[in-house]
Amino acid sequence: MATKKEKKTRIAAVGDIHVRETDRGKYEEYFTKVSEEADVLLLCGDLTDTGRTAEAEVLAEELKSCSIPVVAVLGNHDYERDNQKAIRKVLIKQNVHMLDGDSVVIGNVGFAGVKGFGGGFDNSMLGMFGEPMIKQFVQEAVDEALKLDGALSRIDSDTVDVKKIAVLHYAPIKATIIGEPEQIFPFLGSSRLAEPINRREVVAAFHGHAHIGTLEGETSKGVKVFNVSKPILQKEGYDPPFFIFEV
Repeated sequence: MATKKEKKTRIAAVGDIHVRETDRGKYEEYFTKVSEEADVLLLCGDLTDTGRTAEAEVLAEELKSCSIPVVAVLGNHDYERDNQKAIRKVLIKQNVHMLDGDSVVIGNVGFAGVKGFGGGFDNSMLGMFGEPMIKQFVQEAVDEALKLDGALSRIDSDTVDVKKIAVLHYAPIKATIIGEPEQIFPFLGSSRLAEPINRREVVAAFHGHAHIGTLEGETSKGVKVFNVSKPILQKEGYDPPFFIFEV
Protein backbone atom coordinates (compact mmCIF):
# COMPACT_ATOMS: atom_id res chain seq x y z
CA MET A 1 0.00 0.00 0.00
CA ALA A 2 1.46 3.34 -1.04
CA THR A 3 2.17 5.82 1.73
CA LYS A 4 0.61 9.25 1.54
CA LYS A 5 3.12 11.80 0.29
CA GLU A 6 3.83 14.55 2.81
CA LYS A 7 2.77 17.99 1.63
CA LYS A 8 5.67 20.37 1.19
CA THR A 9 5.62 24.00 2.28
CA ARG A 10 7.10 26.48 -0.20
CA ILE A 11 8.79 29.37 1.57
CA ALA A 12 9.57 32.62 -0.25
CA ALA A 13 12.23 34.79 1.38
CA VAL A 14 13.67 38.25 0.80
CA GLY A 15 15.45 40.84 2.92
CA ASP A 16 16.39 44.49 2.63
CA ILE A 17 13.45 45.71 0.61
CA HIS A 18 13.97 49.20 2.11
CA VAL A 19 10.48 50.51 1.38
CA ARG A 20 10.24 54.29 0.93
CA GLU A 21 7.29 56.65 1.11
CA THR A 22 7.49 57.02 -2.69
CA ASP A 23 7.04 53.26 -3.24
CA ARG A 24 3.24 53.21 -3.27
CA GLY A 25 2.15 50.71 -5.91
CA LYS A 26 5.70 49.43 -6.48
CA TYR A 27 5.25 46.11 -4.69
CA GLU A 28 1.63 45.21 -5.44
CA GLU A 29 2.52 43.01 -8.42
CA TYR A 30 5.54 41.62 -6.55
CA PHE A 31 3.50 40.39 -3.57
CA THR A 32 0.83 39.01 -5.88
CA LYS A 33 3.49 36.94 -7.66
CA VAL A 34 4.95 35.74 -4.36
CA SER A 35 1.48 34.57 -3.30
CA GLU A 36 1.19 32.51 -6.48
CA GLU A 37 4.59 30.84 -6.01
CA ALA A 38 4.77 30.20 -2.24
CA ASP A 39 2.83 29.26 0.88
CA VAL A 40 4.64 31.60 3.30
CA LEU A 41 6.67 34.80 2.81
CA LEU A 42 9.67 35.69 5.00
CA LEU A 43 10.81 39.32 5.22
CA CYS A 44 14.33 39.32 6.68
CA GLY A 45 14.69 42.84 8.05
CA ASP A 46 15.29 46.35 6.73
CA LEU A 47 11.64 46.52 5.81
CA THR A 48 11.86 50.32 5.76
CA ASP A 49 14.57 52.50 4.29
CA THR A 50 15.06 55.05 7.06
CA GLY A 51 12.94 53.74 9.92
CA ARG A 52 10.00 56.08 9.33
CA THR A 53 6.57 54.89 10.41
CA ALA A 54 5.19 56.30 7.15
CA GLU A 55 7.40 53.85 5.24
CA ALA A 56 5.95 50.97 7.24
CA GLU A 57 2.46 52.24 6.40
CA VAL A 58 3.32 52.09 2.70
CA LEU A 59 4.57 48.52 3.12
CA ALA A 60 1.43 47.54 5.02
CA GLU A 61 -0.69 48.89 2.17
CA GLU A 62 1.38 47.00 -0.43
CA LEU A 63 1.06 43.79 1.58
CA LYS A 64 -2.70 43.82 1.05
CA SER A 65 -1.94 42.14 -2.29
CA CYS A 66 -0.15 39.29 -0.46
CA SER A 67 -2.61 36.47 0.17
CA ILE A 68 -0.24 34.13 2.06
CA PRO A 69 1.03 34.39 5.66
CA VAL A 70 3.91 36.82 6.16
CA VAL A 71 6.61 36.31 8.80
CA ALA A 72 9.08 39.14 9.42
CA VAL A 73 11.87 40.47 11.61
CA LEU A 74 13.13 44.02 11.82
CA GLY A 75 16.57 45.15 10.65
CA ASN A 76 18.98 47.90 11.64
CA HIS A 77 17.37 50.40 9.25
CA ASP A 78 14.05 49.88 11.02
CA TYR A 79 15.72 51.04 14.26
CA GLU A 80 17.25 54.19 12.72
CA ARG A 81 14.69 56.64 14.17
CA ASP A 82 13.78 54.65 17.28
CA ASN A 83 10.36 53.97 15.72
CA GLN A 84 10.69 50.18 15.83
CA LYS A 85 7.70 49.71 18.14
CA ALA A 86 5.48 51.80 15.88
CA ILE A 87 6.72 49.95 12.78
CA ARG A 88 5.92 46.60 14.41
CA LYS A 89 2.45 47.84 15.37
CA VAL A 90 1.67 49.01 11.83
CA LEU A 91 2.68 45.67 10.30
CA ILE A 92 0.96 43.56 12.96
CA LYS A 93 -2.27 45.38 12.05
CA GLN A 94 -1.74 44.02 8.53
CA ASN A 95 -1.54 40.50 10.04
CA VAL A 96 2.24 40.20 9.65
CA HIS A 97 3.79 37.80 12.16
CA MET A 98 6.47 40.10 13.60
CA LEU A 99 9.06 37.98 15.42
CA ASP A 100 11.48 39.25 18.06
CA GLY A 101 12.34 36.26 20.19
CA ASP A 102 8.97 34.79 19.21
CA SER A 103 7.85 31.85 17.11
CA VAL A 104 4.88 30.94 14.96
CA VAL A 105 3.85 27.62 13.45
CA ILE A 106 2.31 27.64 9.97
CA GLY A 107 1.36 24.26 8.58
CA ASN A 108 4.23 21.86 9.18
CA VAL A 109 6.84 24.60 9.74
CA GLY A 110 7.79 26.51 12.87
CA PHE A 111 9.43 29.91 12.37
CA ALA A 112 11.61 31.46 15.08
CA GLY A 113 12.90 34.97 14.55
CA VAL A 114 15.17 37.68 15.92
CA LYS A 115 16.94 40.67 14.43
CA GLY A 116 20.32 39.38 15.57
CA PHE A 117 23.40 41.55 15.96
CA GLY A 118 27.09 41.85 15.10
CA GLY A 119 30.23 40.73 16.85
CA GLY A 120 32.17 38.74 14.26
CA PHE A 121 32.69 35.12 13.43
CA ASP A 122 34.56 32.05 14.58
CA ASN A 123 38.05 32.77 16.00
CA SER A 124 37.62 36.47 15.20
CA MET A 125 34.46 36.83 17.29
CA LEU A 126 34.63 39.78 19.67
CA GLY A 127 34.96 38.76 23.33
CA MET A 128 33.37 40.33 26.38
CA PHE A 129 36.51 42.06 27.64
CA GLY A 130 37.64 45.63 28.07
CA GLU A 131 35.62 48.80 28.14
CA PRO A 132 31.95 48.78 29.16
CA MET A 133 30.96 49.84 25.62
CA ILE A 134 32.63 46.73 24.17
CA LYS A 135 30.94 44.53 26.74
CA GLN A 136 27.59 46.12 25.93
CA PHE A 137 28.11 45.47 22.23
CA VAL A 138 28.92 41.81 22.87
CA GLN A 139 26.06 41.44 25.33
CA GLU A 140 23.59 42.54 22.65
CA ALA A 141 24.73 39.65 20.43
CA VAL A 142 24.52 37.24 23.37
CA ASP A 143 21.00 38.43 24.19
CA GLU A 144 19.84 38.02 20.60
CA ALA A 145 21.22 34.46 20.49
CA LEU A 146 19.43 33.65 23.74
CA LYS A 147 16.18 35.06 22.35
CA LEU A 148 16.55 32.88 19.25
CA ASP A 149 17.24 29.83 21.42
CA GLY A 150 14.14 30.54 23.48
CA ALA A 151 11.96 30.93 20.39
CA LEU A 152 13.24 27.65 18.94
CA SER A 153 12.72 25.85 22.26
CA ARG A 154 9.07 26.93 22.35
CA ILE A 155 8.54 25.32 18.96
CA ASP A 156 10.00 22.11 20.41
CA SER A 157 7.75 22.22 23.47
CA ASP A 158 4.52 23.31 21.77
CA THR A 159 4.49 21.14 18.66
CA VAL A 160 5.42 17.72 17.33
CA ASP A 161 7.01 16.83 13.97
CA VAL A 162 7.45 20.44 12.89
CA LYS A 163 10.36 21.60 10.72
CA LYS A 164 12.17 24.59 12.24
CA ILE A 165 13.23 27.67 10.29
CA ALA A 166 15.27 30.57 11.72
CA VAL A 167 14.47 34.08 10.44
CA LEU A 168 17.17 36.73 11.03
CA HIS A 169 18.49 40.01 9.73
CA TYR A 170 22.14 39.65 10.77
CA ALA A 171 24.18 36.70 9.51
CA PRO A 172 24.88 33.67 11.75
CA ILE A 173 27.87 32.51 9.66
CA LYS A 174 30.73 34.13 7.76
CA ALA A 175 30.19 32.25 4.48
CA THR A 176 27.13 34.27 3.47
CA ILE A 177 28.79 37.66 3.94
CA ILE A 178 31.81 36.85 1.78
CA GLY A 179 32.08 39.61 -0.81
CA GLU A 180 31.69 42.42 1.70
CA PRO A 181 34.81 44.30 2.89
CA GLU A 182 36.46 42.23 5.62
CA GLN A 183 36.80 45.33 7.79
CA ILE A 184 33.02 45.39 8.37
CA PHE A 185 32.50 41.65 9.02
CA PRO A 186 32.05 42.25 12.78
CA PHE A 187 29.09 44.50 12.02
CA LEU A 188 27.33 42.06 9.68
CA GLY A 189 26.61 39.21 12.07
CA SER A 190 27.82 36.89 14.78
CA SER A 191 28.65 33.20 15.19
CA ARG A 192 26.74 33.34 18.48
CA LEU A 193 23.55 33.14 16.41
CA ALA A 194 24.69 29.85 14.88
CA GLU A 195 24.92 28.02 18.21
CA PRO A 196 21.16 27.66 18.82
CA ILE A 197 20.60 27.00 15.12
CA ASN A 198 22.94 24.02 15.32
CA ARG A 199 21.73 22.71 18.67
CA ARG A 200 18.00 23.00 17.98
CA GLU A 201 18.15 21.05 14.70
CA VAL A 202 17.00 23.88 12.47
CA VAL A 203 16.35 22.94 8.83
CA ALA A 204 17.47 26.28 7.37
CA ALA A 205 18.14 29.89 8.34
CA PHE A 206 17.47 33.04 6.31
CA HIS A 207 18.97 36.50 6.76
CA GLY A 208 19.73 39.72 4.90
CA HIS A 209 21.84 42.79 5.81
CA ALA A 210 24.93 41.96 3.71
CA HIS A 211 23.94 43.41 0.31
CA ILE A 212 27.03 42.20 -1.53
CA GLY A 213 27.54 38.94 0.33
CA THR A 214 26.97 35.36 -0.84
CA LEU A 215 23.61 33.65 -1.35
CA GLU A 216 24.26 30.31 0.31
CA GLY A 217 26.40 28.73 3.02
CA GLU A 218 26.05 26.34 5.92
CA THR A 219 26.84 26.16 9.62
CA SER A 220 29.46 23.88 11.14
CA LYS A 221 26.72 21.28 11.61
CA GLY A 222 25.56 21.48 8.00
CA VAL A 223 22.47 23.68 8.46
CA LYS A 224 21.76 25.59 5.26
CA VAL A 225 21.95 29.38 5.58
CA PHE A 226 20.66 31.72 2.88
CA ASN A 227 21.45 35.42 2.52
CA VAL A 228 18.31 36.61 0.76
CA SER A 229 19.15 40.30 0.65
CA LYS A 230 17.25 41.71 -2.31
CA PRO A 231 20.39 43.09 -4.05
CA ILE A 232 22.00 39.62 -3.93
CA LEU A 233 18.91 37.95 -5.37
CA GLN A 234 18.86 40.52 -8.17
CA LYS A 235 22.56 39.94 -8.87
CA GLU A 236 21.92 36.18 -9.01
CA GLY A 237 19.18 36.67 -11.60
CA TYR A 238 16.06 36.10 -9.48
CA ASP A 239 13.23 37.95 -11.22
CA PRO A 240 11.19 38.94 -9.34
CA PRO A 241 13.73 38.89 -6.49
CA PHE A 242 12.57 36.32 -3.96
CA PHE A 243 14.13 32.98 -3.03
CA ILE A 244 12.06 29.79 -2.83
CA PHE A 245 12.88 27.04 -0.34
CA GLU A 246 10.76 23.91 -0.01
CA VAL A 247 10.46 22.04 3.26
